[in-house]
Amino acid sequence: MSEGPEGKEQKGKQEKGELFRSVNRDWLVGINLVSCMVVGFSIGHWVLDPFFGTDPWFTIIFFFLGIAAGFKHLLKVALSLRDDDIDEENSKPQAPNNK
Repeated sequence: MSEGPEGKEQKGKQEKGELFRSVNRDWLVGINLVSCMVVGFSIGHWVLDPFFGTDPWFTIIFFFLGIAAGFKHLLKVALSLRDDDIDEENSKPQAPNNK
């Protein structure tokens, strides 16, 4: 039985939506990683180091804390993708194993 034009159009829209969601998620991970580094650097360089007179120590510390926060978010997204893939695999009907 072949699909009609409406079925093919609906399937194409679903695939396009999945692609846009994937690209959006990937961009957000990259932007989050960079913004965490910039915020950490900024707090250290323009707030804490001038206040305590410890140039460049808080800049370095908060820059690496920003990197850690960005990677924490990256790991969170990767684990949620893995969980989604596992759920998808479990929801597929299993073929009987005939030996």
